[in-house]
Amino acid sequence: MLKVLMVCLGNICRSPMAEFIFRDMAKKRGLEEKILCASAGTSDEEWGNPVYPPARRKLWALGIDCGEKRARQMSKKDYGEFDYLLAMEERNAAAMRRICGGDPEGKIHLLLENAPAPRDIADPWYTGDFDSACRDIQEGCALWLDEIEKRIRK
Repeated sequence: MLKVLMVCLGNICRSPMAEFIFRDMAKKRGLEEKILCASAGTSDEEWGNPVYPPARRKLWALGIDCGEKRARQMSKKDYGEFDYLLAMEERNAAAMRRICGGDPEGKIHLLLENAPAPRDIADPWYTGDFDSACRDIQEGCALWLDEIEKRIRK
């Protein structure tokens, strides 16, 4: 089973949206038994909090339930447990490298690094634009799922 960790700052907006969107896409492709997806934040400031209501509503609008998800902080241990650690923005990736003591196996990537227009995913906590964040997350999840599916099917 391949394991994917979605990471943002607080684990209440972008990374849980990415976690549940990615899971939904994997399920629709019949890959839910081959891929595990979770999420975390680089900060502990939201630890234990639920998914932020506008993010939860955005997922609901897509027919996705994020259940009882609670924010957690990424740990160094996650580096050994996950095959892919996907950051929402470069600032998150830098913090992830600090937490993990580097990236010796090349597991840390940006969610949109393989997009036709690579970019960070703006934090909707600050921008208020959950629609754009969701579209960017959907694009990144689809691209990474394509890549991971190729690896699984080999």
